[in-house]
Amino acid sequence: MRRLVQWLACGAMAFWPVVAQAEWREARSDHFIVYSDDQAKDVVRFAERLERFDATLRLLTKMPATPIALPNRVTVYMTGDMSSIARLARSSNVAGFYIPRAGGSVAFVPKNGSGNGIDPEEVLFHEYTHHFMLSNWAESAFPSWYVEGFAEFFAPTRFRDDGSIEIARPPMYRARQFANGMPISATELLTGDPRKIDSSALYAGGWLLTHMLLLDPARRGQLGQFMEAISAGQPPAKAAAAMGDPRQLDRDMARYARTGLRYSVMPAGAVPQPKVTLRTLTPAEAAMMPVRIRSRRGVDRKAALELLPMAQRLAAPYPADATVQTALAEAEYDAGNYAAAEAAARRGIAADAQAIDAHVYLGMAQVAQARAAHNTDPARWKEIRRSFLAANRIENDDPEPLRLFYQAYQVPGQVPNENARAALLRAHALGPQDRGLRMEAARALLDMDRAAEAKRVLGPVAYAPHGGATAAFAAELIAIIDRDGAKAAIARWQKGSKAEQDDEES
Repeated sequence: MRRLVQWLACGAMAFWPVVAQAEWREARSDHFIVYSDDQAKDVVRFAERLERFDATLRLLTKMPATPIALPNRVTVYMTGDMSSIARLARSSNVAGFYIPRAGGSVAFVPKNGSGNGIDPEEVLFHEYTHHFMLSNWAESAFPSWYVEGFAEFFAPTRFRDDGSIEIARPPMYRARQFANGMPISATELLTGDPRKIDSSALYAGGWLLTHMLLLDPARRGQLGQFMEAISAGQPPAKAAAAMGDPRQLDRDMARYARTGLRYSVMPAGAVPQPKVTLRTLTPAEAAMMPVRIRSRRGVDRKAALELLPMAQRLAAPYPADATVQTALAEAEYDAGNYAAAEAAARRGIAADAQAIDAHVYLGMAQVAQARAAHNTDPARWKEIRRSFLAANRIENDDPEPLRLFYQAYQVPGQVPNENARAALLRAHALGPQDRGLRMEAARALLDMDRAAEAKRVLGPVAYAPHGGATAAFAAELIAIIDRDGAKAAIARWQKGSKAEQDDEES
């Protein structure tokens, strides 16, 4: 954590506007996979900018620039316009959005902006900074104002034509928020309850305070001291002593908003030119893109049933294509047609035995059928788990098969063995941005009487700016662990909670 701060001082199913016979492309780099129906040069340029942004973050935070396994790269769909992205997001006035998932984090951005003042690239950079933070400081419980402030600090990054890079340029939409005074004080950010702070004020104030603490020479080192105190378990009010007199801090932040804002320029060549591999999707792959986009976004049962006829129609001409049949398996599974999902997954495996997701959906479909039939036969469940083991053999660093392997032990009369628990914890290590997986890992750690580790895993959930009921539940569990230990926390967990999973970060 110190290293991070020291250097820096149903509308949902409305027709998706994919042009018939559109030529789709896939661009791969070390940390991203981009799908787009844009021109080849524009797809490559977009992928290069994403990779340069990642390289900039790594340079400034001194994180190693190592490639990651394909399942752990962020998949970005760049297509349509602002209105189609908003429909896909099921929210108005959305320029892009990101969904964190273990082995399948995705982002959606338009290839054509709207000119309404929202920059889709800034939105994506903001969300990717969240992903970067969660991936590289997995068990660091950063305060909400800093989580959003750090993302806003990097969101306006600009890549100039001469190769230089602008860092921390104040975004105009933030400057406007301070035109009529301070929406929030530094003291309130540092010591207040983030659940009671207006979200707009949290974003704006978090950005300004982060900007000042990182770039104002007079405040150098204070952010690191504050974070270390928080990490050591000090309450925010006590940790804020690192900032000095709170009234002076408030005055300094107000003055900084008026006169102190600045930005930095990194010279050309500061980050290497990324390598991007481009290919054109096959006609079969391109045909299924409307289905893949909606499925990857996530569907409820009603939306899944509405999508299914399109998936079946588009997949029909390609019974021997692994990508198509895997996409069909996902659509059938989402619609609750588990036998059909299993059949499609088997066709996908027959077409390509290395198709990881086909093995995953084969196992998922078998799990669903076994649960529906109340089948508790250990031999049957051992056979089901082979699908997840097969997927793991193809790619050891895909967290989803590991997670599903563990879940396939959660059957009456069976208990996850040491190997299954190790698989779940490995899955969490590979996909720490997935909040649901994080909660599963915390519960497993409590069951293993590893309360201190469980607390660290729960911390980022408790501090999540948009954590809702899940964040409140995580905070409650941490308090119980501190007061009464792991067994009491398990007892509370067994009573259940109103926490609902919400993986969409804003």
